[in-house]
Amino acid sequence: MLRIAVQSKGRLYEDTMDLLTEAGIKLSSAKRTLLIPARNFPVEILFLRDDDIPDSVSSGVADIGIVGKNEFMEKEKQARIVKNLGFSKCRLSLAIPKDEEYQGLEWFSGRKIATSYPVILNKFLKDNHINADIHVITGSVEIAPGIGLADAIFDIVSSGSTLVSNRLKEVEVVVESEAILIANNNLTDEKLEILEELIFRINAVQAAEDKKYILMNVPNNSLDKILEVLPGIKSPTIMPLAKEGWSSVHTVLEEKRFWEIINKLKTAGAEGILVLNIEKMVL
Repeated sequence: MLRIAVQSKGRLYEDTMDLLTEAGIKLSSAKRTLLIPARNFPVEILFLRDDDIPDSVSSGVADIGIVGKNEFMEKEKQARIVKNLGFSKCRLSLAIPKDEEYQGLEWFSGRKIATSYPVILNKFLKDNHINADIHVITGSVEIAPGIGLADAIFDIVSSGSTLVSNRLKEVEVVVESEAILIANNNLTDEKLEILEELIFRINAVQAAEDKKYILMNVPNNSLDKILEVLPGIKSPTIMPLAKEGWSSVHTVLEEKRFWEIINKLKTAGAEGILVLNIEKMVL
């Protein structure tokens, strides 16, 4: 059994559970408790605070975890990054009052910076030879300049709307973050095998995102024109039909170019086009 540490609430929780569901992992209970086993795959889900996940994986309380890269970097725990997951993206940035003139990092010399990520910020300042006072707070970091608690902040930025509402502006991006899959450094061979299967499923789900599977009937004398139109992931599959002089062509298209390509296929002679949404793709 492989134990996966997952954030107990918030956007990362929602994105993680969507991914596990699409990977075919069914939880045994609809009611969320601290630890839930899956019904159809040898994993169990352990729900934790996001900042507890790196330590739980490092110590072996959990075998693997899904956590923001920013939290993993801040905690500096001994675990390995297995995979970047590509969702729950954000960034850790320095922001200052909107009306301040900013010409470079030297602005922060001698200033007080409020943050919940002192480890990452301290390293960044040292690397850039900036001497600033780091003021550690939790909660609403963005209000610190407005109430005179700090001159600037170092915090998570997604859309930037929170900064705008607090009359702040983003001036330096320090870390680009996203959800990552981390693993304990001492997994048994049995657990590594389960992890490998889980990664295979995740890769399959991600490969299928924003793609459609299409089937069409094509007269053989139009095959060359059809193949010129198709950009597919790999070469399309072509199979002869019972009707003489016709073939069935199967391929995968990216959703963003779907209608453009479909119209070209019709013009090139394709008939009976069938479109399927891809939920899972075996690579």
